[in-house]
Amino acid sequence: MIVVMGATGATGNALLHSLRTLDVPVRALTRTPHTPIPGATGTHRPPVEVRYADATDPHSLRAAFEGADQLFLAMANGPAQVELETRVIDIATHTGVGHIVKISAPAAEPDSPVAVSRGHHAVEQHLRATGIPHTVLRPYAFTQNLLRLAPAVAHGLILGTTGQAPCNYVDCRDIGDVAAAALTRPEVAGRTYTLTGPEAVSSPDLAARLSALTGRPIRYLDLAPAELRDNLIREAHMPAWLADHVTEIQQLAVARPETPTTTVVDILGRPPRTLDAFLQEHRAHFLR
Repeated sequence: MIVVMGATGATGNALLHSLRTLDVPVRALTRTPHTPIPGATGTHRPPVEVRYADATDPHSLRAAFEGADQLFLAMANGPAQVELETRVIDIATHTGVGHIVKISAPAAEPDSPVAVSRGHHAVEQHLRATGIPHTVLRPYAFTQNLLRLAPAVAHGLILGTTGQAPCNYVDCRDIGDVAAAALTRPEVAGRTYTLTGPEAVSSPDLAARLSALTGRPIRYLDLAPAELRDNLIREAHMPAWLADHVTEIQQLAVARPETPTTTVVDILGRPPRTLDAFLQEHRAHFLR
């Protein structure tokens, strides 16, 4: 039995689809069990078992992990992430889970310039200290997050602080397929993998591709980090920690030029999904 924590999130839901195609037993965890989970039923395959669980509720975690062999751990970034993920790991270990696949982040180092990445490093260290077999996936920016640019694209302007620096993107469906491989193929499990798409793309290049996609001129405006942070708080109504995170991630791309890895093709035997294919697939979303 494979338990998927974060089954309603982008990577967790992609993993559900991947595991269902492999016909392995899956238990999806959610804080709203009466709300349908995309991909949990239909397609002429056995439905996914759905259970309630909340990382702030140890009792619900113990019940959700009962009889589980493996755990996929993906949680939304946030100020309490280290506390919650270490709790999940401890309870999973104590209830007999034998392998954990954790979604982490690039630059997960103790002195990382990205606060969220420092948190992921702390969780990775805790996971390692438990002695439980584990696999760590460190994906770069989710291609799916580009859908959030639609309102800005409608106004012909996207903002950032990356200058001409290339940025890695990776499709969550590729992350799900790699996670499924780590959960079902022993030769893949037990390592740390950095995941990207097939190319790194600068923000001006992204704006040019969106212009070609929509038939409207889309311009990239480069801001100073403090300007971008203030804009995200004031205009996008982001909490300060999230505005800090977005700014730090973008500045990381400037400080450490990003290049693609071959991890996806090495594990899956096929190339990762391309940015252009993703944009074309969601063209209607950007034309609203």
